[in-house]
Amino acid sequence: MTRERIGLVVHTGRQAAVEAAGLVRRWANANDITVSDIDVWERDWENCHRRNAVDEAEAAGHPALVVTVGGDGTFLRGARIAAEDGVPVLGINVGRVGFLTEVDPSEIGAALDAFFSGNVHMDERLMLTLCASRPLEIPKGMQDLLRYGRGPLLPPPPLRQPEEPINRAGVALDVTALNDIVFEKLARDRQASLGVYLDESLFTSYSADALVVASPTGSTAYSFAAGGPILSPRLRALVLTPVAAHMVFNRSMVVAADEAVSVRVLDHSGSVAVSVDGQLRGVLNPGDWVTVQPAAQPAKLVRLHSSHFYSRLREKFSLAGAPAAIADSEPVRGRVE
Repeated sequence: MTRERIGLVVHTGRQAAVEAAGLVRRWANANDITVSDIDVWERDWENCHRRNAVDEAEAAGHPALVVTVGGDGTFLRGARIAAEDGVPVLGINVGRVGFLTEVDPSEIGAALDAFFSGNVHMDERLMLTLCASRPLEIPKGMQDLLRYGRGPLLPPPPLRQPEEPINRAGVALDVTALNDIVFEKLARDRQASLGVYLDESLFTSYSADALVVASPTGSTAYSFAAGGPILSPRLRALVLTPVAAHMVFNRSMVVAADEAVSVRVLDHSGSVAVSVDGQLRGVLNPGDWVTVQPAAQPAKLVRLHSSHFYSRLREKFSLAGAPAAIADSEPVRGRVE
């Protein structure tokens, strides 16, 4: 690993991100630090292939810091690459929400100065990984279905090295997620029928459009949009949220992180897509199963200041108190005695 190296992931579809990335490059050049571009593909992306996180980290020269310039989607990609080497990730926000990213383009120089001088806070977050009944595959033709508005698909995750221990049966996949693993139906007229096992015991079977297995970080993303609870990022827990479940029990479940969640596609289910942080990584058929469990290493998020999760939550979601409660908190003026 080269200390004086930055890996740069840029949302090139946004001019503001390209300009902010230029500020990173200028800072690095002035401080004699190498910059390696990460997750870059040809404009003719139909004829090129993206690399998985392991190959991206190696191609970038194993940087000491991964910097993402974009929104939360760009940050998620950078976080997975950084996790392969156990290095921190710094998010520059030029997106619409920026819940995970913290630094504005005007703060780029200060943030990089602080990191390379050791004056930043590290916010550690639980990451997820997978083992499965078989290696994941993406059927031919899926690229054509998903081509619009995005680049080429990421490849199916490779197998993890055999010397690395796993807690469950099956094959360990070399993939990590910061937000969530989602199991969703592929055909509109066929529900995803999924048997869910908690700590190796059958909990229930869902017939639903999707099932989200989220980390505490991901509890504010798809799971929240589907009606799930928000978890403090300090928790070691997973949240299961069904989406449009055709059953009476359609609530979320929060389980301890070491109570691994196994999902089996039932015999008469339609095919089920497996997405990792919003990226399709494989398709399951009836009889296949996947187990979601904590990754060995956490994500390390660079913060310029101590993280105030609930303040950020209130700001990003524009939370406001109930009008009646606000009225009750205001002093009454001009009361006639």
